[in-house]
Amino acid sequence: MIIDGRKIADELQEEVAREVKKLRENYGIIPGLATISVGEDPASKTYLSMKRRACENVAIHYEEHIFPKGARQGEVIKRILELNDDVRIHGILVQLPLPSHLDEDAILERVSPKKDVDGFNPLNLGNLLIGNENIPPCTPAGIVFMLEKIGVDLRGRHAVVVGRSKIVGRPLAAMFLNRDATVTICHSKTKDLKEYTKQADILVVAAGRAKLITKEMVKEGAVIIDVGMNRIERELCGDVDFEGVKEKASAITPVPGGVGPMTVAMLMKNTLVSARNTLRG
Repeated sequence: MIIDGRKIADELQEEVAREVKKLRENYGIIPGLATISVGEDPASKTYLSMKRRACENVAIHYEEHIFPKGARQGEVIKRILELNDDVRIHGILVQLPLPSHLDEDAILERVSPKKDVDGFNPLNLGNLLIGNENIPPCTPAGIVFMLEKIGVDLRGRHAVVVGRSKIVGRPLAAMFLNRDATVTICHSKTKDLKEYTKQADILVVAAGRAKLITKEMVKEGAVIIDVGMNRIERELCGDVDFEGVKEKASAITPVPGGVGPMTVAMLMKNTLVSARNTLRG
């Protein structure tokens, strides 16, 4: 089974669009998302254009705040604080990576936890660890949504996550634990990676290394989620050798068309949830 992330994401965005309409009609609230970017990174510009289109498709108000590459940290934080106080904005997303002269952690900490639709504020990450998933990071949330959509029950299953970033690996491991999976995290210092990946019922690979996982490294019938996005010459590929591994997997995500669309769809859902939360005061 090749998991169609685009189809699942489209269905989720249709649901978000219906709920956005209800929120507007019943309470006069139009969910608003503001993105902040620094510099002209081509990949970041591509991701931002995807988010802009997604907002248009579900009728979420969208604003872009673009700073030049040499912007000072104080300027960026000042804009974040202004957006924290802007009642039209329910979600704030800082597009990563930031230029090296900026303190990424310090900037992300200034985003209000109530508007942190990327789920990277330390308070929201801490809540995730204790099982409160009100606004989880988008890519891990998209992966969990996708697995649940295709009927994968995580309870008691062995989930192996390759990669320990705060964007994917660590929060995803917490979400798997919250669903009673047994979780192993592997990373660049793991010895004999194959020993662990061959044990996985669910294998998620977010290592940033093209075709790192080969068919000899996976168990027959495993579910494979490939988060990687790499370019070899003109070819886009993931962290998994798709052609080889699909022969052994019971289900596998392609690259592109797997996890990527789910990340954007979950951002729309998180923005909706953040807007709804304002009704509680």
